[in-house]
Amino acid sequence: MNEGKIVSISGPLVIAKGLSDARMYEIARVGRNNLFGEIIELHKDRVYIQVYEETEGLSPGEPVILTGEPLSVQLGPGLIGSIYDGIQRPLTVIYDSYGPFITRGVDIPALSLDKKWHFFPLKREGEEIKPFEKIGYVQESEVIKHFIFFNQSLAGIIKEIKEGEFKLEEEIAKVEIQKSNEIISVKMLSTWPVRTPRPYKEKIVPIRPLVTGQRVIDTFFPVAEGGTACVPGPFGSGKTVIQHQLAKWASADIIIYVGCGERGNEMTDVLMEFPLLKDPRTGKSLMERTVLIANTSNMPVAAREASVFTGITIAEYFRDMGYSVALMADSTSRWAEAMREISGRLEEMPGEEGYPAYLASRIASFYERSGRVRTLSNEEGSLSVIGAVSPPGGDLSEPVVQSTLRVVKVFWSLEDTLAYARHFPAIHWLNSYSLYSEMTDTFFDKSIDKRWRENRTLAMNILQRESELQEIVRLVGMDALSEQEKLTMAVANSIKEDFLHQNAFDEIDTYTSPKKQFLMLNNILIFYNKTLEVLPKGFTVDAIMRLPVREKISRVKYIPEEEINKCDLAEEIEEAFKNLTEKSEVEEK
Repeated sequence: MNEGKIVSISGPLVIAKGLSDARMYEIARVGRNNLFGEIIELHKDRVYIQVYEETEGLSPGEPVILTGEPLSVQLGPGLIGSIYDGIQRPLTVIYDSYGPFITRGVDIPALSLDKKWHFFPLKREGEEIKPFEKIGYVQESEVIKHFIFFNQSLAGIIKEIKEGEFKLEEEIAKVEIQKSNEIISVKMLSTWPVRTPRPYKEKIVPIRPLVTGQRVIDTFFPVAEGGTACVPGPFGSGKTVIQHQLAKWASADIIIYVGCGERGNEMTDVLMEFPLLKDPRTGKSLMERTVLIANTSNMPVAAREASVFTGITIAEYFRDMGYSVALMADSTSRWAEAMREISGRLEEMPGEEGYPAYLASRIASFYERSGRVRTLSNEEGSLSVIGAVSPPGGDLSEPVVQSTLRVVKVFWSLEDTLAYARHFPAIHWLNSYSLYSEMTDTFFDKSIDKRWRENRTLAMNILQRESELQEIVRLVGMDALSEQEKLTMAVANSIKEDFLHQNAFDEIDTYTSPKKQFLMLNNILIFYNKTLEVLPKGFTVDAIMRLPVREKISRVKYIPEEEINKCDLAEEIEEAFKNLTEKSEVEEK
């Protein structure tokens, strides 16, 4: 091991000398407490180390030891249901061993090396195995099969393979490499550098929507499996609640939730809620397909950057198994602030608003690891990335927001005016956009109803027209509008209140399937079209809006998914308008 000495300390930045063999992004153990750090700059005989723990009490002259390894994550059975900090230290194990506070310099394996897992082979002795091909699996939870890979770049012949109970570091197979005749021992435990994207054969165009159960997202601004989205918004606009909702209900097989610099009580809510929540797809606990990374605002600032790369590396690992993975990062602004602090301590030339000049490329390097891919084992997997952004004062021209918008394809614009009006999710229907709408419309037209695209387009047109009419109403009042314009205002209000408004804390309203979403919006639009038909006959919008069926339309959101047939009110609406016109004709006679 190469050992040096500390010469300078500036917050999380430690400068050392005497490390002639140091390499960029190598892990170093700093000081007498063996604090965890990563080399981020080399300058002549000086080595600049970003320390991921508190440096209080550290002093010049203390030793620095290089490990020879880059910052890496441990991969293998035991990831599912785990709670880690930003550098993949298991928080539950630390709590059991050391108490409620993380002891500095603590070095505990991310995965239990003593626990035994039952390994099921997928290959037999004498068979050829290709690079990065699946060699077997472990039933990690009731809903997740954890596949084990042959992590070599050359093909081989299986000489020995066993089924049974094994620890992660025990041998499960022997493979002879064909070119060199070298015998490779295969184990369930592997590691991967967090800054190196995992390889794949090719990227595929994402065509399936990532169903979230949130009506404003799935219907108007969908994200595809393998897509990217960002949720910028001011304080109090509901970013974290939206991230929680997506983590709870998204249709991905695996959820990776990264709490990056957020408040501790919000992360506590996640840790307390998830084990109690039932997955709508499997009926099991959500933790049976979730990995949590908690790097709260009171934890060392430098570890925020590591946390997002730790999360996405674990996500890529499950993607390579052929799963659909969704990663939630809350929030990337805190990560950018950590970069700004470290950059300042390195005395780098600042860019816009003090952020480092490489801010945009670093953000892009994170989001561009998403995608729907053909893996090296010829599976199809996807990794969707959804990041929250917290711009100061809700300023969307801020560098982190702008750098994010350049690389993501979905923009959910959170508005504090909607949040203050208690309209949640506070995603503005006119300021948001999705570049996946065309392909997801095609998918929903085929799988849900051929009127999906038509209904979505009509509803958006009504909302846009209502926005234009609002200006007239502010100037001259509602009485200046024609009956048709009053109808547009009334139906737009119905779309906002009865469809877009969704209560995350209501047991039924918290999640809405695509089929129910279609029926809810379809009811409103059938009512709109029938009203358009009868307006020329002398009926007023006020009278029509008092029809009893209107109340039923507004209550559909509270009908459970098991009773979804009750959500279709098309016949009742037809009957209500038929009775209305017949009654009018009788009165005229």
